Amino acid sequence: MPFAFLKSAEITPPADIEAASLRSDRFRLEREVDWQRLEQIVTALEKGRPGRINDDDLLELPVLYRKTASSLAVARETSLDAATLDYLEALVRRAWFQIYGPRIGLFGWLRRFFAGGWSAAIRDIWLDICISFAVMVAGALVGWLLVARDSDWFFALVPGEMAGGRVPGADRALLEETLAHQGGTEGLTAFAASLFSNNSGVAIMAFALGFAFGVPTVLLLVYNMALLGAMMWVFADAGLGWEFAAWLSVHGTTEIGAIMLAGAAGLHIGRQMAFPGQRAIIAAMQDAGVRVAVVMVGVTVMMIIAGLLEGYARQLVDDTGARFAIGGTMLAFWIVYFAAMRRPRESDT
Repeated sequence: MPFAFLKSAEITPPADIEAASLRSDRFRLEREVDWQRLEQIVTALEKGRPGRINDDDLLELPVLYRKTASSLAVARETSLDAATLDYLEALVRRAWFQIYGPRIGLFGWLRRFFAGGWSAAIRDIWLDICISFAVMVAGALVGWLLVARDSDWFFALVPGEMAGGRVPGADRALLEETLAHQGGTEGLTAFAASLFSNNSGVAIMAFALGFAFGVPTVLLLVYNMALLGAMMWVFADAGLGWEFAAWLSVHGTTEIGAIMLAGAAGLHIGRQMAFPGQRAIIAAMQDAGVRVAVVMVGVTVMMIIAGLLEGYARQLVDDTGARFAIGGTMLAFWIVYFAAMRRPRESDT
């Protein structure tokens, strides 16, 4: 008797299996024509051949998608066979992407990025940019004042290989010679690539350190600008302050601006982590990360431009006024671009 009970409980009667199979077949046969029609349309769209879709099918695409999604919901509720469920789930995913998925490709994204997406992202973190700017100005003043008070501070701030003879008390003629080009473009390509790599590293570090609540980012910005302030004092003390400022401005208005934006991006993430509001810290980081990712793409563009200016324009233009003109033009361009470029509409591609 117990054996008979277990047997009846564990073994599904053949009649039930046959009924389930018939129910699944009937369900598929009643709807399969719509599924196949939707699959043909989706396949044509995936292959980039919309011209092969007739007008009636194209107009029916949303309706067919809703019917198939409804079939999937019914199939899940009634526990139809696994093959039907897998087929419907894959078809619904493909159709959703074609109907509601992004329509913008790489070139469309780049056009949207340069036509306002980048500048809008910059304006979204304006407070962090102000903080980054203030920190960098303070760092330059600290470097200048420390070296002005005690020249030994210069050697503590500026690495020997970077100083290259440009040290406190150096001969004016020697310092002036370092600001002049060598009379040609030979070797400048490698020079530009080296400087681009170095400066990009600084920008990336300023951004990446923001994940430690922004504190290391602030310290890095202060140190970087203190180094620059110390170097500026050396040239100003030799009576070459304007010449050094002109030499630096050619690429500096772009390069230092890029580092400022990278620092602001890091500070934005750190600030969102420190003050997430009602959100969880992870959610705040994710929101900030999406916003500053666009900024960092732009920082890369600015670093490329700065590398070209540093490797070519700065080396090939000797006149102080011309150097100031290049640097001033680049500064004006970035300010106008970031301030005046409108935010792209959702419909823009």
